[in-house]
Amino acid sequence: MAIKAYLAGPEVFLPGAPEQARRKAAICARYGITGLPPLNEDVASLRAMAEEEAWRTIFRKDVAMMEECDVVIANLTPFRGASADAGTLVELGWYLGRGKPAFGYSNVALPFAERSRAQVAAMPDPVPGLATNGFGLADNLMVAGALLATGGLPMVLPEDGMDRPFDALDVFERCVALAAARLG
Repeated sequence: MAIKAYLAGPEVFLPGAPEQARRKAAICARYGITGLPPLNEDVASLRAMAEEEAWRTIFRKDVAMMEECDVVIANLTPFRGASADAGTLVELGWYLGRGKPAFGYSNVALPFAERSRAQVAAMPDPVPGLATNGFGLADNLMVAGALLATGGLPMVLPEDGMDRPFDALDVFERCVALAAARLG
C-alpha cells in the first residue's frame, strides 16, 4: 500500500498552483508516495458560495484529506513574514497532535532569528523590545520540535546555503526522498 502524503504549504496561492501541485505529486510518485495537495480544483463552485460557506467548505475538505493521509510533507518556506505560513503551521500541529509523521522543508537557508531581525529593521515593531532567540534554527523552536517529534528529522534546507525561489522543488524532492527512506 502506497503511503499517502498531505502536501501542506501556501502553494495554493501561486498563480500556477495546479501545475505546481502536479509537479509535486509526480516527485512523490517517483519515491513511492501518493502526494495529495490541498488544491481547491472546483473554484467555480467556491465562487458561487457565500464567503463563510466557501472557507468552511475548504476547511472541511482539507481536514478530510489530512485524515486520509499517513504523513504530511510541509512547505515551511517563510510566507509573508519571517516564519512559515500560518495555515501550514496549523496543519503541521494537526499531524503532531495525532502522532502522525511530519516532514518539512524550506527554500530559505537564512535562520529564523536573522529573518526576524531583518523584518523588524524593515517595519516598525508593534511590540518593541521583545527578544527572539532563534537557537540557530530554521524557524520557531516549536516548528523544529514538531518535526523532530513526529518524523525524527530536522527541517530540510538548501544544502548549499543559498535561498531558492519560492516555487523551486529541489529541496522539496530531497525532503520527499528522506521521508520515503524513513517511512521505508
